[in-house]
Amino acid sequence: MKRFGLAAIAALAMAAVMPASAQQVLKVGSTPTGIPFTFLDTKTNTIQGIMVDLVTEIGKDAGFNVQIEPMQFSALIPSLTSSKIDIIAAAMFITAPRKEVVDFSDPIYTYGEGLVVPKSDTKAYATQDDLKGETVGAQVGTAFVDALKKTGLFADVKAYDTIPDILRDVNTGRLKAGYADYPILAYNLKQGGFPEVRLVDGYKPVTVGSVGIGVRKGETALLAKINASLAKLKANGTIDKILGKWGLKAQG
Repeated sequence: MKRFGLAAIAALAMAAVMPASAQQVLKVGSTPTGIPFTFLDTKTNTIQGIMVDLVTEIGKDAGFNVQIEPMQFSALIPSLTSSKIDIIAAAMFITAPRKEVVDFSDPIYTYGEGLVVPKSDTKAYATQDDLKGETVGAQVGTAFVDALKKTGLFADVKAYDTIPDILRDVNTGRLKAGYADYPILAYNLKQGGFPEVRLVDGYKPVTVGSVGIGVRKGETALLAKINASLAKLKANGTIDKILGKWGLKAQG
């Protein structure tokens, strides 16, 4: 018994001096095509962006390390619910259907869909009605696909795996118009890779939502840590600095 007691004391002493690298590691699902929220940096072959910076800062504050797992947007929720990942950090809107299977953090950033058309199309599109009867595109798994289909306005709503795929088809004239996250469209077009595409300035978004960090249902302790860290990072200006780094303006 005496030797067991000494062993236990030694184990506790070892735990007290274990390095920070021994902290809990949580797997974070992020997408390679959601710039500036998340994207694959080809120079480092790592996922970077607003949500990566943010979840990393949250981990530092809350006491866990993050391991970024790249995956397509449509795979994020299935990977979370099947425990392949522990957290979703991407440009994912907090919606009622998603809240049935995912618990979300407090809102981080709010925006709506943007509209892109070929640059040769100079029409001033203000609403979705202006594209009635046309074939349009949106990214699979996003809130925009179902919202566009439910309008009954369009001849077809094509679902694309990534936003660059939508931009490519608009750029070559194969697609009349595309809908996607406004900040992601704006960032992609600023890079100059799709010279024949324009973002319609006067378009008024219909599906407006807020991005949040997602965890599995019932992970109340983890969610509480994330929200506490978010509140702290908002108060000390860290969130605004991260947004500014990637070209987005702070929100109130």
